[in-house]
Amino acid sequence: METRSKDVRLREAEESDLPAILEIYNHQVRTSAATFDLEPLTLARRREWFSEHVGRFPLIVAELGGRVVGYASLSGFRDKPGYSNSAESSIYVDRGSQGRGIGGLLMTELLSRAVKLGYHTVIAGIAPPNEPSVRLHRSLGFRFVGSFKEVGYKFSAWQDVDFYQLILSPGKGEP
Repeated sequence: METRSKDVRLREAEESDLPAILEIYNHQVRTSAATFDLEPLTLARRREWFSEHVGRFPLIVAELGGRVVGYASLSGFRDKPGYSNSAESSIYVDRGSQGRGIGGLLMTELLSRAVKLGYHTVIAGIAPPNEPSVRLHRSLGFRFVGSFKEVGYKFSAWQDVDFYQLILSPGKGEP
């Protein structure tokens, strides 16, 4: 079943969305290397995370039929001040809603916000194999920039992380 953008509502995440966000995320914790958390998170831990997504670090959700079916966020890339114009993106879509264009809607909105917030570049870390995520990022202009080999250990195996980058303001000088 295809989802049309008019059926999906994108909005700022609210604290009341945390149970749905937690369910989406914990499914990935249990079943994939999309995250290197090894145990499902608690609602209390997700509240801490939620409190960090203000100002320059947006957190948005996608609703379909009044139900949260995905979310995307920007986080700081690294702690040093010189990285302040770089962000790392995260995106998760409910397993029953994948392949319906929701990820593309979320990422397009997230990138629009990144531009308005003055970011120079957005980085995505993708643990292979995750072809749907790679296709999504490439379709939005992200380019493969490198791979960290065997940096995470999950499911009794070493996992790689491939990095994709989108330069939002190419050729621009000082921020």
